[in-house]
Amino acid sequence: MGHEEHRREGPRTVRLAVVTASDSRGEAEDASGAWLRQAAKTAGHPVAAYRVVKDEPAAIRAALEEALAAGAQAIVVNGGTGIAARDRTYEAVAGLLEKRLDGFGELFRMLSYAEIGSAAMMSRAVAGVWRGCAIFSMPGSLAAVRLAWEKLVAPELSHLVRELEKDLNKRSGAS
Repeated sequence: MGHEEHRREGPRTVRLAVVTASDSRGEAEDASGAWLRQAAKTAGHPVAAYRVVKDEPAAIRAALEEALAAGAQAIVVNGGTGIAARDRTYEAVAGLLEKRLDGFGELFRMLSYAEIGSAAMMSRAVAGVWRGCAIFSMPGSLAAVRLAWEKLVAPELSHLVRELEKDLNKRSGAS
């Protein structure tokens, strides 16, 4: 069975969580988080959790734990993926991943290069699987969030969750 069939067999809705990591934005200023929540809803995916947290590894991990507890099947993290001293989202997320989806970061940087040129190499976008949940971590700018969602996350979200649920069903003995 090919990827097109896998996409069609994936769940129509995916419970999503949105986490914004920022030292300068709160909920009122979080245009990227608001855009992600609206894009998810427009695509028919309920938003199970939303948080804005400081770009601190402990705060990010706590928000990810809360998202899992809220039933998220996928988590989209935005912000804190650059190279400045305060950008620590990558370390927080990458350190938890049990399986990495290296293609996400590679493709994100390739697509970003087409838009912003060589500055794309400074993005530390990363994705993978943690406790059976897909996690996508991307830069916090609205342009980056839109690019990641529209070109990478949204087209494969259902397919990815299908694969993760298939594994969970096998382990639990369900058919």
